[in-house]
Amino acid sequence: MREFFIHFFGEGTEPEFALFTPAHFAPVLLMIVLILLIRRCREQIRRSRHEETLRYMLAFALIISDMSYYWRLVGASWLPHGPVENLPIGVCGWAVIFCSYMLVGKKQALFDISYFWLLSGSLFALITPTPLTYTGITRFRYYQFWMEHTLGYVAIFYMIFVHGMRPTVKSAFRSYAALLMMAVIAYLVNRMIPGANYLYMARPEAAPSVLDILPPDFLLRSSIIVLVITVMYVLAYLPWWIADQRKKTLTK
Repeated sequence: MREFFIHFFGEGTEPEFALFTPAHFAPVLLMIVLILLIRRCREQIRRSRHEETLRYMLAFALIISDMSYYWRLVGASWLPHGPVENLPIGVCGWAVIFCSYMLVGKKQALFDISYFWLLSGSLFALITPTPLTYTGITRFRYYQFWMEHTLGYVAIFYMIFVHGMRPTVKSAFRSYAALLMMAVIAYLVNRMIPGANYLYMARPEAAPSVLDILPPDFLLRSSIIVLVITVMYVLAYLPWWIADQRKKTLTK
C-alpha cells in the first residue's frame, strides 16, 4: 500500500505525459462538452431550485482542486520540490480561487479578473501542460491539474450563460492591473528564492512549453510576455466588442 501511495502522489524520473495525445485531449474535450451542456440547458438551470446548490458544488470542487495541490506537497515528503518552491504566485491558482468566490457570491469584480486571466494566461496551460511531463494518468497530479485548469473555464461560462455576466473595457483594465501586480510579486520572489521561476519570467522550463520560443534574457523575455498577454486580452474581449457593434447597427 505504501508503494502505491508513493507512486500515486509522486512523480516519475522519465517523461510520462506527452502533448497532443488522448491523455491531453480527453480533459479538454470533457471541459468543452460541459460548457456546451451548460449553454444548452441554461434556461432550465436558471429556473431550477437547485441552481444555488450547483454553484456551491462547483465552487467547492474548485477550492479542493487548488488546495489539494499544496496538501500533496506538504504530505509527500519524497517529492523533489516542496511548498517553498511552489508558493501561490500564479495566474491559474488565483483564478481558481477567484472563480470559487465568484460562484458563491456572484461577484462581477471577480468574474472580470478571472475571465481575462483564464482566457489570456491559463489558456497556455491547456495547450502545453508542462507540469505534467513526469506525471501521467496513473498519478494524482494529472487529475488535480486538469480539475484545476478546466473547472475555472466551466465556472466562467456558467456565469456567462446562466447569470448573464460579461466583461467590459473597464474590467479588462482592472484585470490587467491585477496581473501586473502579480508579475511584480513574481519578479521579486524569483530574485529572492534561488531557482524560482514564477510566471515563467526567469527562464524557460525544462519541459516542452510554448514559452520555449522566448529568449532567456529577462528584459526581452518579459517584454514579449507582456506583448503576448496584451494581444490575448484584446482577443478575449473581441467577441463582446463585435456583439456590441452589431447591436448598435441593428438599433439604428
